[in-house]
Amino acid sequence: MGKKEIETRDDVQLLVETFYGKIREDKILGPIFNGIITDWEAHLKLLTDFWETQLFLKRKYQGNPVTAHQEVEDKTNGTITSEHFGLWLNHWFATIDELFEGDKAWIAKNRAQKMSTMLFMQMFQHRSRTS
Repeated sequence: MGKKEIETRDDVQLLVETFYGKIREDKILGPIFNGIITDWEAHLKLLTDFWETQLFLKRKYQGNPVTAHQEVEDKTNGTITSEHFGLWLNHWFATIDELFEGDKAWIAKNRAQKMSTMLFMQMFQHRSRTS
């Protein structure tokens, strides 16, 4: 089967579900995500909304990624490192490359890279304020 462009919500959902399937199995990231996320179905829907908003500029996602990640920071007692973000990004890039090609695939990688840097900085700043 050839790779296709990311064109619809179904494509985004496939990307998100395939990707988080890998994250949940990852020996380093899995325990962190599985330990915090209790309702995976709701979480995957939220993240599909988030990426649909990012890639198609549809206003589906209402949450705040910074606050969500600051809560993770609190729950993990400041143990998340840039290596965790690097691992997450590697899985994200690999999953996109496995399934898709084209402009939206590039945007999904680019946004994730920028966001991971921003979120890690926000978590790190939050850590120094709360410790």
